[in-house]
Amino acid sequence: MFQSVYKNKKVLITGNTGFKGSWLSLWLYSLGAKIYGISKDIPTNPSMFEELNLKKILVHNQVDVRNYAAIKKIIEKIKPDFIFHMAAQPIVVTSYLEPVETISTNVMGTMNILEVLRELNLKCTAIIITSDKCYDNVEWAWGYKETDTLGGKDIYSGSKGAAELIFKSYYHSFFKNREKSNVRVASVRAGNVFGGGDWAEYRIVPDCIRAWVKNESVEIRSPEATRPWQHVLEPLSGYLTIGQRLHSDLKFNGESFNFGPSANYSKTVYELLQDLSKYWDLNQTPAYISEKTSEFHEAGLLKLNCDKALFHLKWLPTLDYDNLIEFTSTWYNNFYKKKCDMFEFTLKQIDEYQNIAVSKRIAWAI
Repeated sequence: MFQSVYKNKKVLITGNTGFKGSWLSLWLYSLGAKIYGISKDIPTNPSMFEELNLKKILVHNQVDVRNYAAIKKIIEKIKPDFIFHMAAQPIVVTSYLEPVETISTNVMGTMNILEVLRELNLKCTAIIITSDKCYDNVEWAWGYKETDTLGGKDIYSGSKGAAELIFKSYYHSFFKNREKSNVRVASVRAGNVFGGGDWAEYRIVPDCIRAWVKNESVEIRSPEATRPWQHVLEPLSGYLTIGQRLHSDLKFNGESFNFGPSANYSKTVYELLQDLSKYWDLNQTPAYISEKTSEFHEAGLLKLNCDKALFHLKWLPTLDYDNLIEFTSTWYNNFYKKKCDMFEFTLKQIDEYQNIAVSKRIAWAI
């Protein structure tokens, strides 16, 4: 997998206690990496990081990414071969409630990582993870390309667009010169990710699971909102792919890549809930449509064009739509109903995902 580039390498993940950070930590563990984490807290309750006891597979540092001095001290000590920068305030609704927290974390936190790399000039491959919401979304029907306008109407989108601009500025100012810089950087964009172990607030799948566990219907406000849904392992396979390729090929230095599902995976919120609910024995309808309207702006349609990742990295989504529904539903069913060893079950899902990728002869898996 990934040409064994991560085996015995030191990999630092910021935001390692979050949903995506937890999955990435476990996947890298299975690939033989030496994993280090930086995170300011445990963001949810329950928490995948705690439920799987992921502290046992990595060296965890409880530090806010906005604390430049502490971040520099940690990176200088570890001297990581790879950094996956995920630490962020990840929720759109929260960005309206806590705009300063969102901007300072998503923008200044990203700058701190890049500035530490500039100062230390370590031989390091850094992947800066932002979001599909970094684009100025005008809700057209086709997918956004990496060269499209950055920005956004809400604070969260603005913070992610700004993080991308900071990444671009640092690359051109400090990391582009091959004779002076040992640092290699790329940014990646994905969105509408779900899967087992997500308990974040204001996210449709965790909201469903919280309701269905209590045999209740979930309240939804935008049933016709369309999203290109994907399992969490899909973008992570992209992040690991560009990390592998950038590590060995400087032509990817400073590049940005989208990672998203196939166009036919775009489903309405209501369609998604109907499909997920088939795995739960509910005595009532899985969802009811609220008469309330959201006081916050949220996009109705947002898709990514992933042709660049296909052309340069030979990256493709691995799971079909039925797979991603099954992967997600069985994870939560095992957690709530079977009380099984979720560390081993999650490793099993990663292994199954890899086997499907091998069977489809996807480049990173062969």
